Amino acid sequence: MNGDGLSCLVVSYNTRDDTIALIASVLTQAESAQVVVVDNGSADGSVEALRESFPQITVIAAGSNLGFARAVNVGVEAASGRFVLLLNPDMVALPGSIDAVLRFAEDHPEYSIYGGRTVRRNGDLEPSSCWAAPTLWSLFMFATMLSTVFKGSRLFDPESMGDWRRDTVREVEIVTGCLLLIRKSVFEAVGGMDEDYFLYGEDADFCMRVRRNGGRCVIVPDAVMIHDVGGSSAKTGTKTCMVLAGKVTLLAKSWSPARATLGRLFLLAGVLVRATLERLMKRNGLWTTAWHRRADWRRGYPHARQTLFGLPVDG
Repeated sequence: MNGDGLSCLVVSYNTRDDTIALIASVLTQAESAQVVVVDNGSADGSVEALRESFPQITVIAAGSNLGFARAVNVGVEAASGRFVLLLNPDMVALPGSIDAVLRFAEDHPEYSIYGGRTVRRNGDLEPSSCWAAPTLWSLFMFATMLSTVFKGSRLFDPESMGDWRRDTVREVEIVTGCLLLIRKSVFEAVGGMDEDYFLYGEDADFCMRVRRNGGRCVIVPDAVMIHDVGGSSAKTGTKTCMVLAGKVTLLAKSWSPARATLGRLFLLAGVLVRATLERLMKRNGLWTTAWHRRADWRRGYPHARQTLFGLPVDG
């Protein structure tokens, strides 16, 4: 299919070399695809390097950090393809992967969102291409640390979807934004991504809204890509705060107020338990940071735009 009717969209933030490697891998197998990069105010010369390396692509210099959701919406507006493929800059498209997901989407229009299988550079599964949606049970498992003790258990760690290797076609609840294909018409029909989110949680919210509108999400195992997790954000306590802010926001937007409040309490309890263990082990780890900064994330977005990123809430 060679990328006909496809727009590949990448949101970059100080990931110049990774983004160049990704785009090279995309154009090698989908040379007719439109590539759109929205750069969120990188200070590493990303815009200039991308324009010099790939004069045929569209590079939108946002000039500041718009956040992921808003940058995606800007990129989709510039997309000309019937399909839009969201890719993280820390990905490398393996041969045949783009054709596989695009062909599956053409052959199976009953689905709305299509994901794939992500692996680490050594070939091991990197399972974050999809998740199950949070429930009170899954958050209670987090609060009690059973989701950590029995990591990968379908019962105690249900959001991880058990030991499924993402190696079969399977309908899922959440396809993450690191590798997500959607028809542009469907994206526009649900109003795009919710710009209240800044970073983390917006892809889960988007999938849940698509599903509430009758859409379905599916994993295409032949679409395999290397994913170096955290290309634009390190594994730190600050990142954990961002993830928690996204999750709190997701609960507030998709659950009843009483249920969302209980879910937030479970999140706080889970962070406290882990921070306490770190203290007992005399470690000042990411959970300790997340507990100390709980006031920064427990109200979710858009409040967390200011507390975590120092940006105006209405920005």
